[in-house]
Amino acid sequence: MCSRMAMQNALETVAKHYQAIVNKDLPGILDKYFPSEETYVILEGPRLTTIGFEKIKKGWADFCQSAIALRSIEWLEGPFHQQTETMAWVAGIIRLHVTVLEQSFDNIFRATFVLVPDATTGQWRIRHEHVSGALPDPYGIGDWLKKQE
Repeated sequence: MCSRMAMQNALETVAKHYQAIVNKDLPGILDKYFPSEETYVILEGPRLTTIGFEKIKKGWADFCQSAIALRSIEWLEGPFHQQTETMAWVAGIIRLHVTVLEQSFDNIFRATFVLVPDATTGQWRIRHEHVSGALPDPYGIGDWLKKQE
């Protein structure tokens, strides 16, 4: 029964995670992560990655105390998802509406979550998260996709 309930809520888990981030609700944010020192986060900032729940916890605690205020997180593409009883993924393109020190701007990122059900509660928890910005021209040749004529 727990796994069926969990399977129905992978998308909702990510939505609640995003709302907790917007609200700077640290317990709500941390509740969405699988509490393992092998949980792996690839993030958009200068650190690149955070490995392990305790480091993830410190990172989010520091974020919640920072000048960054996310006004909203919206899906521009997706969220796409797939679920089984033992794993789910959620992915797409997101737009963050941000305010930092009274300056407002938007950023667009790719976002992917891999979730697993918590064996004790059946709740989906993030085991891997990847949020990254696209480089405008990473190879110096523009988009290699040829346009149809």
